[in-house]
Amino acid sequence: MCLHGFTDTWRSWDLVRPKLERHHDVLAPTLAGHAGGPPLHDDITEGSLADAVEEAMTDAGFETAHLVGNSLGGYVAFQLAARGRARSVVALAPAGGWRAGDEWWQRTLEAQARSQRMLVNVAPLAPVLVASRAGRRRATEYLTTKFDHIPSGLVLHLVMGAARCDSALALLQHAREATWDLDPALITCPVRIVWGTADRLLPWQAAGVRYREWLPEAEWVELDGVGHCPQLDVPLETAELILGLTRG
Repeated sequence: MCLHGFTDTWRSWDLVRPKLERHHDVLAPTLAGHAGGPPLHDDITEGSLADAVEEAMTDAGFETAHLVGNSLGGYVAFQLAARGRARSVVALAPAGGWRAGDEWWQRTLEAQARSQRMLVNVAPLAPVLVASRAGRRRATEYLTTKFDHIPSGLVLHLVMGAARCDSALALLQHAREATWDLDPALITCPVRIVWGTADRLLPWQAAGVRYREWLPEAEWVELDGVGHCPQLDVPLETAELILGLTRG
């Protein structure tokens, strides 16, 4: 099961999914409150996104699954692992690993809120934006360091998906108030945490501090020069990192 990041959609996994499907049945849902996903109720709780994914797993007949998550999806994967729904977790730059009260994280949330408001306004120009190489670089600059291999249609989908994430601002407000806590004693499956050293959204040195404390036996993989979304940045390497754990 592949879980995308904040304001993203299931198509974040387009470039790795074919390789994963050679070895596994793959479910890649869109998170609640995101474009194309189930609705998110007004009273957002720390378990709201995990609840919806767990329901999707049950509907698909997955009692447990190998969970792969990027950013917000990585945190949700760990929540599900704590509920006993994971055979393994591969977390790509997972959210929630910063120390409570870190000022850089609050600034990141504020910047994301400003960007979201701007994105909604410029969304009608997205087809023109992705038609040029410079525009595709602008659209992906906080997600990847490499982008020429990403089809323009996929870039357009991701931009429009983010613009149509109706719950984005509500989720950001909840994120400011959330504790982002996990009970590591409940996470007993194998864990691999993958982080790009060029991540501009969640710098691994600061954003993964608590994961190192929570999960000292987890395997850490640092991808030199890779950005926030390894599944888009280096899809072949990312697929191998996932299969290297799930096939074992």
